[in-house]
Amino acid sequence: MTKRRVVLRREEPPPSPPLMDSASNTVRVHVRYGECQRNHAANVGAYAVDGCREFMAVSEEEDTEGSLTCAACGCHRNFHRRVVETEAASCSDCE
Repeated sequence: MTKRRVVLRREEPPPSPPLMDSASNTVRVHVRYGECQRNHAANVGAYAVDGCREFMAVSEEEDTEGSLTCAACGCHRNFHRRVVETEAASCSDCE
């Protein structure tokens, strides 16, 4: 019996910008989902994607199954490329 090795690759979160004063700086994180990366021809040994360019939820409600299904291609949200955008905003009037 042969042992198999499984290599897991983790995507590290982007480094957070240094915060000098927590009262004057805020960081906003916005997550969106880009193009679909599902391989529809994996069962025949080929590679083919459907061309869905961006995730669009079937329903706008947060805790439903339709919010995790793409309206364009029908795939689950996990098949779409995750794009994390961070925005550092400083508040000069907060003091």
